[in-house]
Amino acid sequence: MTFYRHSGPRSYTSSIMTERFNCFYCRDDLHGKKYIQKDEKHVCVRCFDKLCANTCAECRRPIGADAKELTHKNRHWHEDCFRCAKCYKPLANESFATKDDGKIMCGKCGAREDSPRCQGCYKVIMPGSQNVEYKHKVWHEECFICFECKQPIRSQSFLPKGDEFYCSACHEKKFAKNCARCKEPITSGGINYQDKPWHSECFVCNTCKKPLAGARFTAHEDDFYCVDCYKTSVAKKCSGCQNPITGFGRGTNVVNYEDHTWHEYCFNCKKCSLSLAHKRFVLHEENIYCPDCAKKL
Repeated sequence: MTFYRHSGPRSYTSSIMTERFNCFYCRDDLHGKKYIQKDEKHVCVRCFDKLCANTCAECRRPIGADAKELTHKNRHWHEDCFRCAKCYKPLANESFATKDDGKIMCGKCGAREDSPRCQGCYKVIMPGSQNVEYKHKVWHEECFICFECKQPIRSQSFLPKGDEFYCSACHEKKFAKNCARCKEPITSGGINYQDKPWHSECFVCNTCKKPLAGARFTAHEDDFYCVDCYKTSVAKKCSGCQNPITGFGRGTNVVNYEDHTWHEYCFNCKKCSLSLAHKRFVLHEENIYCPDCAKKL
């Protein structure tokens, strides 16, 4: 909004004729009478008020020859009519602003009119006052409050939930999930495994405590192990090659029989090396044999 300052009311030039002279409109003799000169024409006061006077933009009445007139952008006012449309303060010698609808306002009301409104109380936020802005919306600082505890958030961190705002403490109590291990709220980040939430710092190898986020791991009896710790501490040993059965890579498929476990690729006849996976076999003295080789024992 642009503010202006009016130079003050103006009066038309009027004179009294000393020689014979006629009114441009009614042709009355202006000798010894008051007249107005307008557009190089000499007009008596009566004709001026009736035919030439500008109309006041406020009261819609003619601005007579004896009245003080104010003009701004081809609009005209009586001096007393040139006032703020809000507070009615006279503006003849004051700064003022014009609105798109043609209304004239004093500087204070104009600033208030153009100022944003608080999303909390819907009152005007005056320039220079403390406020909070979020996503092109503005609140008085005291109106930007936590939906749960109703306390002003001010410069604290907050979290939005739809059209509501929560301070960090209330958001944790109301919405945050609790870690499956430490049972404390997860305020940021976190990991989901088997539909359970975890702090990333809680989702670690049970043995070496190395973080498992983004790494290969194995779950065993509600605990998690990195590949190395699972091999050395938990995994069963293959009855064939004696290496750990990790469930990774080629060791994905295993064969279990009684108290023995083999990698599928190690489940071969001790004598002829024939693969016995999904086939009949004979266990003899901790070793396995195909039926043909078992007959020769």
